[in-house]
Amino acid sequence: MSQRSAIRRIALVLGSLSVLLIAYLLLWPIPIRPVAWTPSPIPALTGVHAKNDDLRSAAPLTTVGKGPEDLVLGPDGHVYTGLEDGRIVRFRPDRPDEITTYVNTGGRPLGLKFANDGYLIVADGARGLLSVNKDRLVQTLTDSVGDSPLIFVNHLDIAADGTIWFSDSSQRFKGDALLDMMEGSATGRLLSYEPRTGMTKVHLDGLRFANGVSVGPDDEYVLVSETLEARIKRLWVKGPRRGESDTFVDQLPGYPDNISYNDDGLFWVALPMPRVKAWEDLASKPLVRAVLMRLPSVPAPSPDPVAWIVGLNANGEVVRSHQSWGGDYSLVTGVTEINGTLYLGSIYLEAIARLSVPERLVVGD
Repeated sequence: MSQRSAIRRIALVLGSLSVLLIAYLLLWPIPIRPVAWTPSPIPALTGVHAKNDDLRSAAPLTTVGKGPEDLVLGPDGHVYTGLEDGRIVRFRPDRPDEITTYVNTGGRPLGLKFANDGYLIVADGARGLLSVNKDRLVQTLTDSVGDSPLIFVNHLDIAADGTIWFSDSSQRFKGDALLDMMEGSATGRLLSYEPRTGMTKVHLDGLRFANGVSVGPDDEYVLVSETLEARIKRLWVKGPRRGESDTFVDQLPGYPDNISYNDDGLFWVALPMPRVKAWEDLASKPLVRAVLMRLPSVPAPSPDPVAWIVGLNANGEVVRSHQSWGGDYSLVTGVTEINGTLYLGSIYLEAIARLSVPERLVVGD
């Protein structure tokens, strides 16, 4: 074989491999159907959002198991949280190392809230909306609405009249936030469940990863985090605007997760990570995201580790912004205030952290 023929054959092989590689990157089946969307501007970390180290003292309090995302104080004085292995565990604030298992849902308990009758209501990412009675019997309240299954029940809150408000993060991906965010198709929903009638109803849809839920003061409205949009939506349920929805706060500096109300005019919001410009630049490039899905490992946003919570007043204004960059605790997905103490949870870690509410207010600083 002549040298020219050998070169020609090598070129042919390389060309064929290139065609196969391009075909693979463009045509190989993937689980997502990416859509284009437009993120809001990312605010500068100045003013109200200026970097600080307020959460530096939030060292891990106790190791409970993988993924204590949400925390709630029970009527028995215990703090409860759900774990990746299906367990809901509890401990007393004065004896945090004495962890006991309350129940195992057999799914993935995420959001937790106690109803007035003492039953524990659970937003279970695998099973739907659950109830745990005082005998620790787990029952399904709802796992569908009409002909639509609840794929990814995430968080909840309960109004004074017993209505349970909860989020269904995605109608596309069961328990997989990364796939939903890579697709960006906005199938999240805010729903309610009425215990007296057993009726489940959709109130808001088209949300880009519906997440944390909180009922507002006097049950006048309900908030829901729209994580991928870095904003929180509001649904009015009382008064002249009943049935209307608007934006409570937008252009947050991080991706909002769980919300909790402290019964004193402040909503605490967990920001697991700051917004990532390089990742959001792909929002308008669905073809690029599809190609990335065909790589051996899907690239995910990986900003510097930070613990970050913000406090919002009733007008949706950020009046507190407490952070810790590179500290012992990070990736906060849930924050609950109990008697002047903040309890922090994380779906990514194995420990809960605790600290006194920082005295510093950002407004007026």
